[in-house]
Amino acid sequence: MYNYVEDGDSKTTAYVEKDQDKYQQFMARIEAGEKIEADDWMPEEYRQALIKLISMHGISEIMGALPEKEWTPKAPTLRRKLGIMAKVQDEMGHGQLLLRVAEDLMKPYGKTREDLIEDLLSGDLKFHNVFHMPTKTWADAGMVGWLVDGAAIMSQTNMLDASYGPYQRALQRICQEEVFHAQHGEAIIMALAEGTEYQRDILQESLNRWWPALLMFFGPSTAATTGSSKQDIMIKYRVRKSTNEELRQAFLDKYLPRVFSLGLTVPDETVHYDKEKQQWIYEQPNWDEFKQIIRNKGPKSKERLRLREIAYENNRWVRQALVPKTVES
Repeated sequence: MYNYVEDGDSKTTAYVEKDQDKYQQFMARIEAGEKIEADDWMPEEYRQALIKLISMHGISEIMGALPEKEWTPKAPTLRRKLGIMAKVQDEMGHGQLLLRVAEDLMKPYGKTREDLIEDLLSGDLKFHNVFHMPTKTWADAGMVGWLVDGAAIMSQTNMLDASYGPYQRALQRICQEEVFHAQHGEAIIMALAEGTEYQRDILQESLNRWWPALLMFFGPSTAATTGSSKQDIMIKYRVRKSTNEELRQAFLDKYLPRVFSLGLTVPDETVHYDKEKQQWIYEQPNWDEFKQIIRNKGPKSKERLRLREIAYENNRWVRQALVPKTVES
């Protein structure tokens, strides 16, 4: 469906569609705001980019339930326990919904949701950097809900008008539920900020630990990458609107004033707002460390993957029981 060509000057590769008429019609559709459906013709580059994005999103929803699962039995009150249990349930539902969307895109290759789980366990499918991090105190449960889910909402609402219809419709439901998750996290944060000295201390310590991961959340800026990046492809095909750095700046615009209003600080003395440039200045996180984390070399990567593997193996019999048996004549 497409050829790779190499640009002699930049030595980068690009997609060149063989069927230019279909490609031009496709681009005209998405530029007109039409939604592409699973059975429609689409460029291979578009399909592959969507599979990678949606499968990573779906797997991250599932893996993202694990840090909070650790605090479900240790929540300080029954009300908090019920809240975090409901949140974990929502995240698993989001994962299933998104993997079904990805599965439809993978049908031409004969791949299923089960293949995606196996890709996760083999290391071929990555999950979000923040879910490789440890949750050491109850303050981390609040930090995940307030700032991590807050960042996720910004990333996902940026795609609420995505050109791929099934993903766009799934995001509408997911974003609505994520708002409640962020409110759940904010309620925990506010209780700790207004609590004892110890509670305020663990809140500040949690923010200090999570800060680099939060800056990494949206991925490197275009300036930190070489060649055509995933964000460029997603913007080209109208799946997303903003770049990684634009999303990061929006996150800082919204949350830094709130952080400071609670008497909290961030572990970066360079942080300030440049009025002339109209952007936040901050110390860049270690992007080499980011690459190591998403390669399953983070603090809790192996442990959480092992939990997923155990669940996958323990429930294999259920999947096998659901496979229709062929009736012999």
